[in-house]
Formats: sequence, C-alpha cells, structure tokens
Amino acid sequence: MRSGNGLALLLIGFGGLIILGKLGFGLGFLFGLLIPILIILLGVVAWNNGNRLLGGVIAVVGGFILLGKLSFLFVWAAAIALIVFGISMISRKNNSTRM
Repeated sequence: MRSGNGLALLLIGFGGLIILGKLGFGLGFLFGLLIPILIILLGVVAWNNGNRLLGGVIAVVGGFILLGKLSFLFVWAAAIALIVFGISMISRKNNSTRM
C-alpha cells in the first residue's frame, strides 16, 4: 500500500458516512464528535513534532469543545447521583428511627 492510500481510504470512509447520514441513518452526533477529536489529534501531532506550546493549546481547545459536546453526560450523571444520594438519605433516616 502506498503512503497516500491511507488518506484516500479515510476520505472514502468519511464520504460514505456522509451519504449514510443523507439517507437517514442518524450519524450527526458522531460527526459532531469527530471535529473536536480531530482537533485534539492535531494538537497531539504538533506536540510530538516539537511544537509543545502550540500543540498543548490546540489539544486543550479541542478538549473544551469535546467537553461541551458531551456535557449532557455530566447532567445525567449528576441527576443519577442526586437520586442515589436522596434514596440513601431516606434509608439512613428510616434505619435511625427503627432503633
């Protein structure tokens, strides 16, 4: 395989995913995650090539973008934690009144 074939296969794969998205297979959320991940990878490549300041800044910016995209997970985790904590408070209160 030649060196340019990897990029060609990647472009073919992205094109296929775009066509699947246009046909109704909901891949919009994955594409929303793709750009921040690519920005982070660009920062890692710059870091490994010796440009540590620029690579670090780019990776941190990509991380913040990805954090914003996945913020709904933090809301779900906080809601579940509140429910579990409330249930544990009720069960603890019931145990202390039984004695």
